[in-house]
Amino acid sequence: MKKDIHPEYYPEAVVRCACGNEFTVGATRPEIRVEVCSKCHPFFTGEQRFVDTEGRVEKFMKKYAEYYQKKESA
Repeated sequence: MKKDIHPEYYPEAVVRCACGNEFTVGATRPEIRVEVCSKCHPFFTGEQRFVDTEGRVEKFMKKYAEYYQKKESA
């Protein structure tokens, strides 16, 4: 291995989740923040949550409705 080209390794890096869960891993950063972990992810908890209740097409049409109205009236 070449000397002085590798990042510093932290064997006790702390991973902090938005839900409050913390655990230790080895990483190249001393602290890692995540939004979802195994304690709060629906796959591991068995809960089913719908984050996106509105479909993509409806979001698009809602976002550009004013543009299409101007185009049709012109």
